[in-house]
Amino acid sequence: MGSSLISKVRICLKPLKPFLHQGSSAFLTIKTPLCKSSQLTPTARFLCTRDTNPNSDGRQTVRKNSRQTDGHGGANYRTIRLRHDELWEDVVDGGGKKSTLRPRTSFPKSVFSAGTAKRTAETMKRKTALASEEEGDAEEGPEKRATRGAGRVQPPDRPLSVAEWRKLKESLGNPQRFDIKMICALFTSGAELGIAKSLLTFVAMETGTLSYELLLRYLTLCVRDGHDAEVFDIYGIMRGSFSSLETGASTLFIKSFSRTARWREALSLLQEVKKVFTPSSRNYGDVIAAAVFHGDTTTAWALYDELIEEGLSPHVETWDALFRGKSKTKEVEGLEAKVMSQSEHQERLLGILLYMRDNQIYPHYSLASSIKTWFESLPGQKWTGHWTSATPTGLCRCCGSELESIQLTAEEYQQLKDRVMTDIIQGQDVFNKTTPQELECFKAFVKRKPAFDVVVDGLNVANITKDKGKQSVMLLAVVSELERQGLTVLVLGRKHMLKPSRSWERHNMKLIQEKAHCFFTDNISEDDPFLLYATLHSGNHCRFVSRDLMRDHKACLPDRATRRLFFKWQRGHQLVVDGHVAAGNRVRFQSILSYDTIVQTSGDSYHIPYDDTEDRSTYEVPQRWLCLTQKH
Repeated sequence: MGSSLISKVRICLKPLKPFLHQGSSAFLTIKTPLCKSSQLTPTARFLCTRDTNPNSDGRQTVRKNSRQTDGHGGANYRTIRLRHDELWEDVVDGGGKKSTLRPRTSFPKSVFSAGTAKRTAETMKRKTALASEEEGDAEEGPEKRATRGAGRVQPPDRPLSVAEWRKLKESLGNPQRFDIKMICALFTSGAELGIAKSLLTFVAMETGTLSYELLLRYLTLCVRDGHDAEVFDIYGIMRGSFSSLETGASTLFIKSFSRTARWREALSLLQEVKKVFTPSSRNYGDVIAAAVFHGDTTTAWALYDELIEEGLSPHVETWDALFRGKSKTKEVEGLEAKVMSQSEHQERLLGILLYMRDNQIYPHYSLASSIKTWFESLPGQKWTGHWTSATPTGLCRCCGSELESIQLTAEEYQQLKDRVMTDIIQGQDVFNKTTPQELECFKAFVKRKPAFDVVVDGLNVANITKDKGKQSVMLLAVVSELERQGLTVLVLGRKHMLKPSRSWERHNMKLIQEKAHCFFTDNISEDDPFLLYATLHSGNHCRFVSRDLMRDHKACLPDRATRRLFFKWQRGHQLVVDGHVAAGNRVRFQSILSYDTIVQTSGDSYHIPYDDTEDRSTYEVPQRWLCLTQKH
C-alpha cells in the first residue's frame, strides 16, 4: 500500500468493540533444516519406567504424570488445519473371574475407532437426504429460488479507479458500510491485494479517513496472503496513530513479523500483550517457531515452558517446528546468552512425547512424519521408523512388540473407583436422577449378589431395534447370548418394563429375569449411575453393555487425569452390540482392544499412535501407529 497514502488521511479512532477477541488462529508454516543431536537422554526412562500390572500378563506400563491438558485430544486435538477464513473470524469476531466373551478374529471394529462417529452420521444423513430435499423443494417456490443469493456484494476482478468504485457503489444503491462489506467479499473470494488497495484509495479520497475496522480487515488480508512488507507499513502507521494495539492487531503483527527477519519485534509484541492479557497458544507458537527457525532454541524453549505454565495447550504446528528445527552451536545474533546444547534440546523434544502420553494426545500424520525424520537423523543412534498398525491381540505388526494393556492396574482401578463413587454416584446432582432411598436400596441389592461379569443397560440395549414392538425381544437376545457364555449378568431396567405391553411382552421379561439378576428403577430415574456403581463394585473384570458413551459422566470427574483413566477403563470394559440383530441369529459384540492407544516406549523402541484422518472425534482413538526401533 505504501505509507504515503495513509499518511495523507486522518485515521478514525472511534472504538470498535467487535475487535476485542482472544487472538488469531492463523498458523505459521516455516521450513526448517533437520535438528542434529547426539544421544538419547533421561526422558526416555520416564516413558519406559516398568510397573507390574497383575492384569496385563507382564506387559510394560508407564508411570503417569497427570497434569495440564485434557486427554485424548485435549483442546480438541483433532487435526489442527486452518481454513483460510479462520484467520478472518478470529480477528474480527483389579482381579476377579476372567470373562469368556469371545473376541472377533477380524480387524477390530469399535465404537471408539477413529472415524466411526463420522461414518455413522453420514449414513444417517444419506437416509434422510432425499426426504429433506423433497420437503425443501416443496416449501421453496421458483421465485424464492430465483432470487437466492441476491444482495451479496460481488467484488471486482481487477483494481478500480476512484470513479469506478463510486459508480459500483451507486449501482448497489449506496449501501451502508459499503467499504466493510466489500473488503469482506475480497477476503472471502481470495482477491489480489491490488484490488483491496484500490478500495482503500477510494475510501480515503471519498471520506478523508480510513476507519480502524477497515484498516484491520486490510491487515488481515495482507497477513493471510503473506504480504509482510505491506504489514510493516501498516504497523508503522498504526503505531503512530494509536496509543496501543488491541488483541486482533497484535496477533496479526506477531504472526507476520514471526516469519520474517524482524521476528524479534514479534517477541517484543508478545511481551507487550502479556501486560494486558494472557497470549493465546497461537501467539506463543508463532514466536517459538520463529526462534527455532533462527536457531535460538533457548528462547524457544523458555517461551514453551511459559506456555505450559499458563495452562495452555501447544498447537501441533508448534511441536512440528520444534522437531523440524535446528540448534546452533555458537552465539545467536551476537547475544551473550549461551544457546541450548544439542543434548538438552534433544531431551526437551523427548519431553514432548511424554507430554503427549500424559495427556493422551495424538499427533497428526505431518507431525508424526517430523518426529520420524528427527529420530532417524540422530547421529550414531540408528533409529528406523515405519508406519504400521497393531494386531487385535496388541502386537506391533512391524517389530512384534507387545503394546501396553488396556486394563488398569490395581492402583489405577482403585483410584478411578473412588473418584466415580464420589463424583458421579454421590455427586451433587445425582439425586436429580434418583432418590437417596432408591440408591441405598440398590447398593444393598448389589451387596447381596455375587460379583457380576456383565451389567446390561436394559433400556439402552432394547432401543437398538427400530421396531418398538420388539424391545423385549432385543433385550432377551442379548441376555441369552451372555448367559450362553456362562457369565453372571445384571440387567438394569425401569419399572414400566414390567408392565405387559406390545413392547414388553410378559413371557420375554420372565425369561430375562430367569437368565439374569434384575433391578428395576423408578421410571424417572437415570440408569447410568446404577450401571457404573454395579460395574465398578463387581471388580476390574466386570464389563457393561450400552451404546451410551458416558461423556456427561466423564465430564463430572474433577481432573483430567481421572477423566483419562475413565476413558481408558471405558474402552476396556464397554460392550456394544455389533450391527443389526436378525431374528434367530447370535448376538455379536464389537471387539474390545487388548492394548492401550497411547505414546509408549521400551527404551530401544517407540510406538506413537497418530491421526491419519480428519474424521476422529475426541472420544475415538487412532488405528495407525509410528513404530520407531533402534538397531544395536
